[in-house]
Amino acid sequence: MPELPEVETVRMGLAPAMERHKLVHVETRRGDLRIPFPPRFAERLEGRTVRRLWRRAKYLLADLDGGETLVMHLGMSGRFSVYAEGNERRLGQYVYEAAPADAGRDKHDHVVFETDAPARIVFNDHRRFGLMTILATDALDDSDIFRDIGIEPLSQSFTAKWLTAALKAKRTPIKSALLDQRIVAGLGNIYVCEALFRAGISPKRMASRVTSDRVARLVPAIRAVLREAIAAGGSSLRDYAKADGALGEFQHRFAVYDREGAPCPRCNGKVKRIVQSGRSTFYCPACQK
Repeated sequence: MPELPEVETVRMGLAPAMERHKLVHVETRRGDLRIPFPPRFAERLEGRTVRRLWRRAKYLLADLDGGETLVMHLGMSGRFSVYAEGNERRLGQYVYEAAPADAGRDKHDHVVFETDAPARIVFNDHRRFGLMTILATDALDDSDIFRDIGIEPLSQSFTAKWLTAALKAKRTPIKSALLDQRIVAGLGNIYVCEALFRAGISPKRMASRVTSDRVARLVPAIRAVLREAIAAGGSSLRDYAKADGALGEFQHRFAVYDREGAPCPRCNGKVKRIVQSGRSTFYCPACQK
């Protein structure tokens, strides 16, 4: 599943074609994704201007004039593609190719947005684990989706002091605690493995036993990994691609993730793989304590 850097990269790619632009036409090709579309989905979006496009955890949110927010989740395989209507066009820092005649006509193209950029935005999801719904903007924090989501790891509030307190009562391994979206929002398997390696912390260490000096290393490691991944356009391992069709590059910089048996870049020991809560964990037993 795309993690925070991938979702943030998609947001950056969508923004020039969507933010501060009007949704002139919206089309759904089926009645649901992971959940049904809300009543009058297309009708409620058409004619609205996207005032702000932002990210919360692994969700994309488009605040609309009129007081509602379009909430989008990529799921396992969801992908947004942006095309310029007419000729190839630069929008912001991105160059979007001209929309081919069949853009939005693939059997897995489930939602098509046309904006006054002008641009055509196509959401493709062959597994249909993605999600789109509409919520009242002023009630987002109280909704079932966002009520229990934790702190943003790139926010100023995410400090060593805060994380030390949050981990104090956790009787789970630190790897599992960091993947808990109720604690830290948006972190996933790839970036937790990489951050723990940088901080020199074993993924098997109990969260409550991660000392304050270790947390002081962990917080900046998490921030650095996420920022570097965003700058690299995320990690493309299976289905993920950026909104302009390009692949992410951070997978070429993994220190431990998906490198079982490879030499540790720090001590030249061997990267080990274990399974925690059904997920593969990659780490260096010699470096991470």
